[in-house]
Amino acid sequence: MSTTRDSDSNDAFLESLRRAPNALAGHYAKFRVGERLLLSGHSHQAWPDVALEGQIEAFHDAAHDVDEKWGRAFAKADEVRAGFRRLLGDPQGEIALGSSTHELVIRFLSALDLRGRPRLVTTQGEFHTLRRQLARLDEAGIEVVALPTAPADTLAERLAAAIDDRTGAVLVSTVLFETSRIVPGLRELAAVCAGRGVELLADAYHALGPVPTSLHALGLGSAWVVGGGYKYLQLGEGNCFLRLPAHAQTLRPVVTGWFAEFADLAEERQPGRVGYGGGAARFAGSTYDPTSHYRAARVFAFFQEHGLQPEILQRSYRHQVAQLAAHFDALNVPETWITRDREAPLEAFGGFLSLRVRPPSEGALDAQGLQRALAARGVLTDSRGEYLRFGPAPYLSDEQLRAAMAALGEVIAEHART
Repeated sequence: MSTTRDSDSNDAFLESLRRAPNALAGHYAKFRVGERLLLSGHSHQAWPDVALEGQIEAFHDAAHDVDEKWGRAFAKADEVRAGFRRLLGDPQGEIALGSSTHELVIRFLSALDLRGRPRLVTTQGEFHTLRRQLARLDEAGIEVVALPTAPADTLAERLAAAIDDRTGAVLVSTVLFETSRIVPGLRELAAVCAGRGVELLADAYHALGPVPTSLHALGLGSAWVVGGGYKYLQLGEGNCFLRLPAHAQTLRPVVTGWFAEFADLAEERQPGRVGYGGGAARFAGSTYDPTSHYRAARVFAFFQEHGLQPEILQRSYRHQVAQLAAHFDALNVPETWITRDREAPLEAFGGFLSLRVRPPSEGALDAQGLQRALAARGVLTDSRGEYLRFGPAPYLSDEQLRAAMAALGEVIAEHART
């Protein structure tokens, strides 16, 4: 009976999110989500008002305890780790925190035996954090093999086939940041990597929130997982993580901060041998601004208080993306100019609608031009390359989604006449 009641409660909750104003909108008054069309959710979502409470608490702790504040700060960091563990379905997982995924990826790469295995396999659809860094490593002599992302249905299989005895790691997103496609087959890829002694790094940044990411259910228990809360989780800047597999305890990252030996600072160190802490401390950095963790801990608590669990979030995003897709289809825009991927069902996509923009003639707006034109009408979206991205969020109503897509129709009609 409890399952039925929970289902009924979830349905009622989701229904309340679709009204105007949205049931959650009042908790985001400072970002004025009820007054603005914030469709930039895949990049920067609004923060709930309680996020400010976390930032103020950080200031008060610093003012009261001065340098003794770190005990309280580390407790907040533990709350943030717990929040990520819940999302990853990995209650015992070792979580290293960082201000960006870049610093965490760098520590991961520095732990690999790139002299013995100087080859990295990845895709052409990775976010710029990986794209740029791997391109620079390729210039420096590390062989980087980047495969096309299309077709997404065979991407994991093609990555597995590209592995050889010189491969140190495979790096791939679980949801592609440009197209929103969920990458299937990662379980099989993880098994191949484990069997060949190759590390697998999965970037789950665009999955956490919209797409349930229970690692063990996905067969990613042996994988490294990187991500953060700047986008769908509303945690703001400075809240990224690296989830370590069990065998990480045998590795010694070359790029290492002094927090990696924080617990042993009072002990005598052996000359010529750098020591590492246990668990996630092995991949720790150094002194950081703890304000971000205070904010994130409060937002994670807000999500818990309002029942914003992975299943509810997935249902909300699926509903909203479906609404955006239906409204876009109703515009009947020229497919030669702006289109969406209809080859896969909407369930194969993450938490935003990606429109591919290819201007058919000189003067027609590209993705960046459409983004600017929409912003002039009060609709905030985002663009990457030739993709215009509409990112909903649980605090938006169905009417706001309709209004945002109607604005796109107005922009297209206006520029089709010029």
